[in-house]
Amino acid sequence: MVLLESDLGEGFGAWAFGDDEALLDIVTGANIACGFHGGDPMIIRRTCRAAVDRGVAIGAHVSYRDLAGFGRRRVEVPPADLVDEILYQLGALNTLSRSVGGHVSYLKAHGALYNTAALDPDAAGAIVEAVTLFNPGLPIVCQAGTVMERLARDAGLATLSEIFADRAYQTNGLLVPRSQPGAVITDPAEAATRAVRAVTELRITSIDKTVEVHLPEPVAAICVHSDTPGAALIASAVRTALEDAGVSLRGLGHD
Repeated sequence: MVLLESDLGEGFGAWAFGDDEALLDIVTGANIACGFHGGDPMIIRRTCRAAVDRGVAIGAHVSYRDLAGFGRRRVEVPPADLVDEILYQLGALNTLSRSVGGHVSYLKAHGALYNTAALDPDAAGAIVEAVTLFNPGLPIVCQAGTVMERLARDAGLATLSEIFADRAYQTNGLLVPRSQPGAVITDPAEAATRAVRAVTELRITSIDKTVEVHLPEPVAAICVHSDTPGAALIASAVRTALEDAGVSLRGLGHD
């Protein structure tokens, strides 16, 4: 079974961001911004309520404290401080989600924190420590074969191996930086084909088409970013293709 997820609730104040309502009708997991790269109390609570109403699992989309850079810039922060900042975000989302009858079902790092934790033991270790303190039963959505996955599992935490339907991959299996041409995939058919192949064959073609990247374990989560042009169309195409291929979609439930 696969969690089809999207990054949601990333507006702030008067600024809207992405077509959350359309995506929530498609996905089974909502990675909700916790205020550090996007989201404010009103947006977070509203997004949680919309997810609960649809039976969509709520995930904590934690980030570096970087509203101006949308969390896509690496921030040098001491690991102990990063633990506290992640706990702060988890606590905020947990309180607001429970106020509308939901709860936090998983955690996924956003942007620069996700990419840094894939390689950096300090960042990954901070995420692991925060989750252990908050709820050691909380799964972490992350890329397979990374430092993040290894440290989480060493600590006895559950992980969900993730791929991105709308992002290109390097030959080493990591994401192509957004600053490079072709890093974002906007064609729904291409994204859907890649998602199905990743699930059924455990393979993704690298951006230069020279390498078939072998995924080290079965795919448990697939992401479509809400800020990718045509995100709802992409997510719909991915969901339809997965279901046509006999892949079951999962949520992680609510209290």
